[in-house]
Amino acid sequence: MIKSKTIVLVAAAGLALASCQSTPKSTPVPSGKSASLLAMEQVAIAAHKCWIASKDPAFKQYQMANELNSFSGTPRFLLVPAKHYGGKPLLVVQAQGNSSHVDVFGPLMNDPLGARIGSDIARWQAGNPACAATA
Repeated sequence: MIKSKTIVLVAAAGLALASCQSTPKSTPVPSGKSASLLAMEQVAIAAHKCWIASKDPAFKQYQMANELNSFSGTPRFLLVPAKHYGGKPLLVVQAQGNSSHVDVFGPLMNDPLGARIGSDIARWQAGNPACAATA
């Protein structure tokens, strides 16, 4: 009889302790993607949508070469001549390591189109996916 009372008391104490503990907090599940890849995905999607898929006349002589799945830790995309996919890149947009900072360089940045490219990339990097700056 004493054994059964002891078992009941131990079980009750265990339930009481379990009910006093705080519930586990849910933690966000990491995506496994680096900050640079997340930044570049955001910028590349907007660039493709706004420059290439929209058939923007300013970009019709270029095509986009995505290299987001880079094993070097430098996800990037390139703009290359539309008629020469393997040609020298005219624009490189990339981020490195665990930084969300996006670098933009290449001959197109010295072209009159460079100012627009710079403002588009800055807007997209800031999280605004709009194709044109709003006044």
